[in-house]
Amino acid sequence: MPVAQDASSPTAGAGSAARSRRRRARRRGSLALWIAVAVIHPAASLLFRLRYRHAERIPVAGPVLLVINHISILDPLGCARLVWDSGRVPHFLGKESVFRGPAGPLLRGAGQIPVARFTADAHEALHAAEADLAAGNVVVIYPEGSVTRDPDWWPMEARTGVARLALTTDAVVLPVAQWGPQRVHDYHAKKLHLRLRTPADYLVGEPVDLSAQRARIRAGAPLTGELLKETTDLIMTRVRDQLAELRGEPAPLAFHPRPRRELPGDVAGSAA
Repeated sequence: MPVAQDASSPTAGAGSAARSRRRRARRRGSLALWIAVAVIHPAASLLFRLRYRHAERIPVAGPVLLVINHISILDPLGCARLVWDSGRVPHFLGKESVFRGPAGPLLRGAGQIPVARFTADAHEALHAAEADLAAGNVVVIYPEGSVTRDPDWWPMEARTGVARLALTTDAVVLPVAQWGPQRVHDYHAKKLHLRLRTPADYLVGEPVDLSAQRARIRAGAPLTGELLKETTDLIMTRVRDQLAELRGEPAPLAFHPRPRRELPGDVAGSAA
């Protein structure tokens, strides 16, 4: 089993190369990005002791679709740090209501993408994400659409927007598992356990090989519901298996059913 790198370690992420890429990102970044980093970076450091496995698998350049399980309303903080500490700037697909009020301009200015879930406008977020990937950015997606309802925190059924992005772009599709943020905010119990430096582990997997599926699409095959579901399950099975590795226990064979409606407290989002 690979040794996890602590984010506070000088060798965390991709070492000096990652630090160099972060400096370049800061120079290119907007004021909104600077403000977001100034808030998120110390907050994540206080709440979590971030430990990364194979963060070097996040490419130094080019489009990346980072697919991750959702276990806490606080886990985007840790995921953002994972991407940032690897030398890239994360662009999250997030619930539209988070973009309302004073936080909206800041989030949009930092490159985040609002998702109008459960509406026909949800596809607009996919178009925005496609444009982001075409520009060579890192897009982070939570295919479950909200914090998992599985009582044991395994991934639940995912929406197929992740498959649409994976099949219609040239992005590297990276499955990522995370474990630990649910100990700080327990979504199921609706309780905040404010413990500083709670261990939070992240395992970045090998890229998902979708060359055969992409070749079929380029040859004119339609994006059928069956193909989208098959691709979604393939990607999420990789995430689930990596989570089993992080937890050191076997994963269930089936995904927990996702909720039929949006509930208060759902923060991160997906589309379609």
